Amino acid sequence: MPPSYDELAERVHALEVENAWLKRLVFGPGKSEKLDRLQTSLPLEDTPQAPAEAKVELVSYERVASPKPKRETPAEAFRNVPVKETVVIEPPEVKADPEAYEKIGEERTFEIDVTSPQIYKREIIRPKYRHKLDRTRPPVVAKAPERPVVGGYASAGLLAWIALSKYVEHVPLYRLERQSERWGASIPRQTMADWIRITAEWLEPIYRQMLKRLLAGGYLQADETPVRCNDPDEKHGGTSEGWLWVISKPGDDVVFDWRLSRRHGELTTLIEGFHGILQSDAWGAYPSYVSKHPEVTWVGCWAHARRKFFESERENPKAVRFVLRIIGWLYECEALWDEKNLTVSNRRRHRQKHYTRPLYWLKKVATGLRAKARPKSGLGKACDYLLRHWAELTRHLEYGETRLDNNLVENAIRPSAIGKKNWLFIGHPDAGQRSAIIYSIVVSCQRRKIDPLLYLRDVLTRLPAMTTRDDLDALTPANWKPT
Repeated sequence: MPPSYDELAERVHALEVENAWLKRLVFGPGKSEKLDRLQTSLPLEDTPQAPAEAKVELVSYERVASPKPKRETPAEAFRNVPVKETVVIEPPEVKADPEAYEKIGEERTFEIDVTSPQIYKREIIRPKYRHKLDRTRPPVVAKAPERPVVGGYASAGLLAWIALSKYVEHVPLYRLERQSERWGASIPRQTMADWIRITAEWLEPIYRQMLKRLLAGGYLQADETPVRCNDPDEKHGGTSEGWLWVISKPGDDVVFDWRLSRRHGELTTLIEGFHGILQSDAWGAYPSYVSKHPEVTWVGCWAHARRKFFESERENPKAVRFVLRIIGWLYECEALWDEKNLTVSNRRRHRQKHYTRPLYWLKKVATGLRAKARPKSGLGKACDYLLRHWAELTRHLEYGETRLDNNLVENAIRPSAIGKKNWLFIGHPDAGQRSAIIYSIVVSCQRRKIDPLLYLRDVLTRLPAMTTRDDLDALTPANWKPT
């Protein structure tokens, strides 16, 4: 039986929506969850008006736009670059007859040069001595310094450089092997892989401290991202899919954890013992976990709800723009309150005071749109998502410490997303946790404006000389002070 007219119209409409989405993906901002500034300033003349008796009382704020920063001149941009070489160019006339000229000034300019990294040796000499009077005493020699690689030649600085080249600069080890030839000596990639393993093993106790610190707090953001790994159990050397699960707290540490699946039970073992607020997208593992753990409160992500409306704007431009205006206004309020540094209690009171009526009309408009839109259309799915997770999305009114969306933890995942496009896959399923540990350290340092190279060089130097009685809290990114 041939399809009916309504079925054909439904297919055509679905294809048009998919085509518009693909164009936006290719020519627009992509899949980013970041709030587009254009969506908070949509044209007002096309926005449908709410019913007369349903006026949205929005609070008016005067926000002064900060002036654009002045572009630095080259002299200002490179003012902290040390001068390694000075070249004085004398005029030929002066060289020919220097006695006939006197100096009255000079013209100064500069050029920027660069040298490639260069490896060098640090010789460690421990003189041996014997007692002059008592020859029966054994010779004395200073104790060898503790180093990360026992019996090896890699220093803490070299280990830090290799780890950051892979996990911050996203350079695969085979490229580093080629580059090392220009550094002064070729370093095999297998040796570098061993160093990555050793680095992760030294950092693991600090990683455990960071995880313990996060779970002891009362607010977590969570997400997960797939990563391919080379699985020996796959035929013909194929790859399988693993997952980096991520938890963090805004302004605090970020902890990655490697798992071989996305099953609901993985979340249970990751955040076992946590009490407080859990924020995430609507992946089924999160509501499933919360339903079994009453000590955990789940709050939703407004960026996911907003994105679905933005992608379906062409289906009903006026109505969708009205929805986007309300959501954008929520973000404007949050930005203003961030500028005012509101306390947690004050932000909660502001949300309860100013968000109640706009959210009431947002729900009413979404309910009406869902009744008219086709269930499988983009707009129908957007309305269904918003209303199905309304309780989690509006739960932000009960708290002042939460963010409206999960973008901070998704931004923390970005380095791994860029990295896997370069090194493509993890070499072995057992190696995934090494990446998780190093990503946790590096991203947590970057959040605190700490240079990861300085941190790793210092920590890898200090760790080999420490014992189990030493306090590792001092070495976590939250408490680290350079020596």
